[in-house]
Amino acid sequence: MCLAVPGKVAEIYESDGVSMARVDFGGVTREACMAYLPEARLGEYVLVHAGFAIATVDEEEARRTLADLKAMDELSAGS
Repeated sequence: MCLAVPGKVAEIYESDGVSMARVDFGGVTREACMAYLPEARLGEYVLVHAGFAIATVDEEEARRTLADLKAMDELSAGS
């Protein structure tokens, strides 16, 4: 099963000509490619799958999903 996880865009930058971001997944920060979402802005929530931001989501839905993942102990620094 594939899973896309919502996270908040904390920083947007360019790396080797590719739009990238630091995304905060409820306290765990990871890098994500933003090539598919050039319209995404700082502070917005995006769904990230396999290192790529693939869609934007509203904050309420993102927070609800992150809370569910934490409750299942699926979101940790080691994941």
